[in-house]
Amino acid sequence: MTDFFQMTDFFQMIAARRSVRAYEDRGVERETLLQIVEAARSAPSAGNLQAYDIVVVEDAERRSAIAHAALDQRHVALAPAVLVFFRNGPRSAAKYGKRGKELYACQDAAIACTYAQLAAAALGLGSCWTGAFRGAPIRELLRAPEGLDPVALLSVGYPAEDPSPTGRLPLAETVHWETF
Repeated sequence: MTDFFQMTDFFQMIAARRSVRAYEDRGVERETLLQIVEAARSAPSAGNLQAYDIVVVEDAERRSAIAHAALDQRHVALAPAVLVFFRNGPRSAAKYGKRGKELYACQDAAIACTYAQLAAAALGLGSCWTGAFRGAPIRELLRAPEGLDPVALLSVGYPAEDPSPTGRLPLAETVHWETF
């Protein structure tokens, strides 16, 4: 049975998580990065196909090139690690056809990125999901096979800032019961 305090800690962690764009000048241990990608790997996926691939980028020059492709967002270059989540369209299309390629694989990659982001927060790291980028240069830089397209970038590192909470729309504006 789930322990109440563990559940409370989970919801507190979610409430405390912020997008971090400034990182300490130190790397993230390989074991910690492995914990994050293991959490991502445990994310649910359509048909359990896990139609995504993750590239962990620690090299400074490569991070800088990714940041340039991400419309020069500096936090991508300054983070000690960037996880690039690719949708693996061919893997999903084999079972689900066009919908698998275009939608399910994208959803799989996004869910995996979410799990990675929550894992980073649980481990005391900061992260920032980045969705604004040009995909072709990232595909080329990371030598992605045909049919794999980047969906999200997740910069990860030890936070050098403590961002204020961002507002949320009222529940009534985003959640509807039964119908709109």
